[in-house]
Amino acid sequence: MTLDELGFWQVLALLQHELLLFAAVFFLIGALDDIAVDALWLRLKLRGRATTPRLDRDDLRARRLHGRAAVFIPAWSEATVIRETLAHLLAAWPQADLRVYLGCYPNDPATMAAAMRAAPGDDRLRIVLHEREGPSTKADCLNRLYRALCADEQRLGESFAMIVFHDAEDMVDPAALGLLDLAIARGADCAQLPVEPLVQREGGFLARHLGSHYCEEFAESHGKAMVVRDAIGAALPAAGVGCAVSRDALERLCERRAGSGQEAAPFNADSLTEDYELGLGIAECGGDCRFVRARGEDGRLIATRALFPARLDHVVRQKTRWIHGIALQGWDRIGWTDRWLEIWMRGRDRRGPLTALVLALGYALLALTGVLWTAQALGLAGPLTLTPLLEALLIANLATFAWRGAWRFAFTARAYGAGEGLRAVLRIPLANAVAIIAGRRAVTAYARTLAGRAIEWDKTPHAAHPAFYPGVRTPGRPPHFTATRSPRRMPNPRARQAGGDASGLAAS
Repeated sequence: MTLDELGFWQVLALLQHELLLFAAVFFLIGALDDIAVDALWLRLKLRGRATTPRLDRDDLRARRLHGRAAVFIPAWSEATVIRETLAHLLAAWPQADLRVYLGCYPNDPATMAAAMRAAPGDDRLRIVLHEREGPSTKADCLNRLYRALCADEQRLGESFAMIVFHDAEDMVDPAALGLLDLAIARGADCAQLPVEPLVQREGGFLARHLGSHYCEEFAESHGKAMVVRDAIGAALPAAGVGCAVSRDALERLCERRAGSGQEAAPFNADSLTEDYELGLGIAECGGDCRFVRARGEDGRLIATRALFPARLDHVVRQKTRWIHGIALQGWDRIGWTDRWLEIWMRGRDRRGPLTALVLALGYALLALTGVLWTAQALGLAGPLTLTPLLEALLIANLATFAWRGAWRFAFTARAYGAGEGLRAVLRIPLANAVAIIAGRRAVTAYARTLAGRAIEWDKTPHAAHPAFYPGVRTPGRPPHFTATRSPRRMPNPRARQAGGDASGLAAS
């Protein structure tokens, strides 16, 4: 029988069969990929190599740094959160050898004004003014901060020991700087702390679950996948927050880029995911990258905490940028390698567009199946006949879906409690829908860049800082830091005896 001889319902049944076979095969491939990581994590756990040590927060917070430390914070249109971010950071990290470099743009006076009110009299804060109007890209702003750091090193006649990267909305852990310094002092070229998104407590039903679905994603990624990557020696993609790089490693990265005919700067100015490229670039230069996972004596992770977007357009915009930068732009810039473990991990990083396609076909298959079931009930179409192969694939996929849900529940419950673990499982369809939309938009955006469209900082708006969010417990919050809507002046460990506002505003 030819296709022309088939009736309407028979054509739909044939389409259903082909979609079912395609989706079942690719869902199973993805599931086996995840199960391999699960198995490696279980092996590490059973051998005692996936344990999370407990450290004294007060000791880490009071730790004397092994050298000067710089914190890079690029900022564009962040007036609503930057004051709280800086006030909390400077209070939480009292070390005198710390200097915070905040990158601002001349056409964003609101962010500069808010930053200057954050810690008056604290000469550890330096506001670095970009030469061009914003927005450029986050990578470009970070390169501007790097030039400011180099200029300071020349003036001081002393090099910094490490650079810590953070975003304008982050709430740092008071123990984090000491822990990162410890890792770098012990020989790591790059050290990454976990990221712990906060559960969204405000807004409507959709907003709460959109903002909270990051919780389960990071709980699994930074509780399992990054632990496995660290253990097997694969390159670690930096998260861009809670990440420290030794000064020597950053210099080697600049020299490598200059040697390949690029700008002698740490980042490609038109990169969308400069943090991801940073970790892989340091590894390619022979650097030792470590994922540093530890808890305080209170049992809470030493991690960077943040509120993630809770509006659908903001969530899609952020994930579009991640998929575009990692899966598509990253393929162009970084390529592949000859190590099979590294090929595997980079393949996992870059499967976003394919995942979006398979998920979209899967949901289309569900809709088509509903139509055919209705037609069967009305006597318009016959029942679907499953071949032994297709039946085996369906059974295997059902088993892997249950397995995946169990792991998602377990890791989310460990970090946020059983209630949030259950909600994480129920949010899987929502996360899938976001992945489908973001995957399509990423491919479209990538096609536009291939046609010559310039890349701009498509940043995510931030409406609130975690320190003032309902129900947030800040581990080890310094006793002199009070979370109010108008932070009071922070005590200054390096206040100038002569007084005056020592916040550096530099354009050089």
